[in-house]
Amino acid sequence: MVQKYGGSSVADPDRIRRVAQRVVATHRTGKPVVVVVSAMGDTTDHLIELAHQISARPPKREMDMLLSTGEQVSIALLAMAIQELGEEAISLTGAQVGIRTDSTHMKARIQEVRTERILRELEQGRIVIVAGFQGIDELNDITTLGRGGSDTTAVALAAALQAERCEIYTDVDGVYTADPRVVPEAARLEWVAYGEMLELASLGAVVLQPRAVEYAAQYGVVLRVRSSFSDGPGTEVREVSPMENARVVVGVTYDRNVAKVVVVDVPDRPGVAHQLFDALAREEINVDMIVQTTKAQQVTDVLFTVTRDDLPRALEITDEVARKLGATAVHHDASVAKVSIVGAGMMSHPGVAARMFGALGEAGINIHVISTSEIKVSCLIDEVHVEEAVRRVHRAFHLDQLGSAAAPKASQA
Repeated sequence: MVQKYGGSSVADPDRIRRVAQRVVATHRTGKPVVVVVSAMGDTTDHLIELAHQISARPPKREMDMLLSTGEQVSIALLAMAIQELGEEAISLTGAQVGIRTDSTHMKARIQEVRTERILRELEQGRIVIVAGFQGIDELNDITTLGRGGSDTTAVALAAALQAERCEIYTDVDGVYTADPRVVPEAARLEWVAYGEMLELASLGAVVLQPRAVEYAAQYGVVLRVRSSFSDGPGTEVREVSPMENARVVVGVTYDRNVAKVVVVDVPDRPGVAHQLFDALAREEINVDMIVQTTKAQQVTDVLFTVTRDDLPRALEITDEVARKLGATAVHHDASVAKVSIVGAGMMSHPGVAARMFGALGEAGINIHVISTSEIKVSCLIDEVHVEEAVRRVHRAFHLDQLGSAAAPKASQA
């Protein structure tokens, strides 16, 4: 069994003790247990703030060195709490566990998990507590896996150890059809398919890191998202057959961490888009929505979105490329947000996008950009309207009726 506990689950000593009790209860059923833990509460945010008090642009390698300390505090404390309950436990960093990554600091990808140390400790009857979010590269430098990276650590360990299942414990009791803080009538889903969960996570649902869902789908790891503060069944994330999944839309999500960039009057000739987006890719800047508008004067406007975190560097690169290309100007807008619907069933149901657009239109919400795939539709809108947009779209698709009672029975994990 692999269990992962998020920052809110270990935010203070009392919560750490409760986690220890849950872990020990699982261990005493006879199952070997590996636990992945995030940094306590807002520790990571505090460390980032501290770094920016020292440097306007902290070196990424040193940020990894700094941020990795948060998880080391929580794993040591949890190991102590478990030992107080009479069980043997050992805390291990990502490097000690053998989580090898590439050298992309702050966004590293796991390349290999060496399980020898974990298996040796489990054979001696110990509960193994692993620092999430971190690994080590070929130079033996500490790397981190990006926001939510502890989820990815847990899934990678579950895959490498061929665990029975991977439980993700957080401050919510499952995956909902929308953020319950924004839509009080949002329903908890009993199960969700890998592809749908990947889209939901990528489009703003913070319950799981997208890369963790990718790993789970790739290696067939069944995930269960549960609350650290209750004993509810949570939501199972697994492979679902097309026949089983008849739901058109399973959720509506939103993302405020979005900024729009527009390059005006770019020469309309082959290779121009490649020059711009290749330059951004070399700096590990992910581009989401892309729209090109051709004009009559042999020029075009190129619009794309990036995260607000990446905006300053993206603007530097875009300005440089725009000058070389002879573009007129580069504009940006960080007061936008993205609202999306996700559902495997929309592939075979026409009119889904139209219903979403209609709900936004009736609310007087203007759409800046539209992006679609087989199982999602995303709209870029003004941030001030984002919560109203989520409520309107949720209501338009009657997602409050997708609760556990309405869903087909999930397989046993």
